[in-house]
Amino acid sequence: MGTCLEVKGITKAFPGVVANDQVSLDVRDGEIHAILGENGAGKSTLMKIIYGLYQPDAGRISLYGQELRFASPRQAIQAGIGMVHQHFMLIPALTVAENIVLGGEPGKVRYRRKENEEIVRELSRRYHLEIDPSAKVGDLTVGLQQRVEILKVFYRQAKLLILDEPTALLTPQEIEELIQVMRRLREQGVPIIFISHKLDEVKRVSDRVTVMRAGKTVATLETAKTTPQELANLMVGREVVLQVAKPPQVPGETVLEVKDLVVTAGRVDKVKGVSFEVKRGEIFGLAGIDGNGQFELVDAITGLLPTKGGQVKFLGQDLTHAPVDKRTLAGIAYIPQDRQQDGLVLDFEVAENFVLRDYFRPPFAKAGQLQAKAIAEHAAGLAEAFDVRPRRIHAQAKNLSGGNQQKIILAREVSRNPELLIAAQPTRGLDVGAIQFIHNKLLELRAAGKAVLLVSLELDEIMALADRIGVIHNGRLMAVIPGGQATREQLGLLMTGVQPGKEEEA
Repeated sequence: MGTCLEVKGITKAFPGVVANDQVSLDVRDGEIHAILGENGAGKSTLMKIIYGLYQPDAGRISLYGQELRFASPRQAIQAGIGMVHQHFMLIPALTVAENIVLGGEPGKVRYRRKENEEIVRELSRRYHLEIDPSAKVGDLTVGLQQRVEILKVFYRQAKLLILDEPTALLTPQEIEELIQVMRRLREQGVPIIFISHKLDEVKRVSDRVTVMRAGKTVATLETAKTTPQELANLMVGREVVLQVAKPPQVPGETVLEVKDLVVTAGRVDKVKGVSFEVKRGEIFGLAGIDGNGQFELVDAITGLLPTKGGQVKFLGQDLTHAPVDKRTLAGIAYIPQDRQQDGLVLDFEVAENFVLRDYFRPPFAKAGQLQAKAIAEHAAGLAEAFDVRPRRIHAQAKNLSGGNQQKIILAREVSRNPELLIAAQPTRGLDVGAIQFIHNKLLELRAAGKAVLLVSLELDEIMALADRIGVIHNGRLMAVIPGGQATREQLGLLMTGVQPGKEEEA
């Protein structure tokens, strides 16, 4: 194989941190090259340099032997580099064809709808990415929207495709379809850079994998000759336990009871008569595709959204219309899905974020005054116990990595000894080391007889941790399945609104 992309000695520093430190790698024609690394390892910075969003302080980039230095993404696109971002950049109100040709429309003066739709139809045939050019993007599934993004790249004649966490929002079935798409593109000689934190996907799809740690490239390996365990150890720099050890446990009394709950947001019923229970000593997992009402459900349970109907009971007490503070004091803890918007005050110090729930109570307050020494001692203990790095409790929370920000929230909520922990996307965007830490903490709560409601878009996480799994689709609970009996295929069908065995009826 010839070399498509060559990166040599790329260095990029920001105030107080070297994001890329002499990074080198090469991508061959017709290969899928995976990039693995912890949060803060430098993967995103490197991709932004390759794509022209950042300029390196040192080093060089060559595409098919020609050295290039991009001042903008436009120049990278013109050179033949295409990137599909994790969060799509599409206009929902426009059609597939309109999105694909936007900015490069044939005809210039007048939009030629039929001509453009035929161009897109032919493009989709060439790359085996079948899609209706006249369909509105807003009506498409996430998997089909991703196809539109890939076709946008090839419409601009990309020679290299970069996929940034491409499976993050997909169902199991859509992930399988994407893997087939990637394999077909490889067969056509298209080189792909595949960024992922999912070791099993890297093993299944890639030909070679480059592991990054602390801004450096630590190894480039042939995927077939390595193991997930070796890759995880290289990413983190220590031995990592990949399998979740979840001993059998008999659940106790009901802690949370949700009955016929209806929740409205934007004049639309997002939750439609949902009922379930969470018991002591169990993790109840709620699975579903993003946007199917699971997070409105959580907001209603925590008091952040009002309920239109139904009931929320906690340890037998009706909290359906109780304010947030009453639910918190009753023993409900909450890890929100967006740690930066809803979980932290980013401009506050780490120590201040540790006491956001209890700043007004002794020993953190006395006669209406914050007690700095008590807060600092509490924060130092939690930073040590939950391995928050660095241990600078007076640093602003916004200066910590995503994994360490999540540990602050986890430490704050768990240290209050709650009877119920609601964890929404607790490992979102985290690396394998941080994920392992958080999973262990959830299992410790389970072992201590606490109740855990785990809401996650990561099906592997749900299947590994949950004792029972509820699947939500279009605001309705499709089924509740014992965790040990659930399969990916069964859950994937339920997540799309299909009862297993009734595919033909659907």
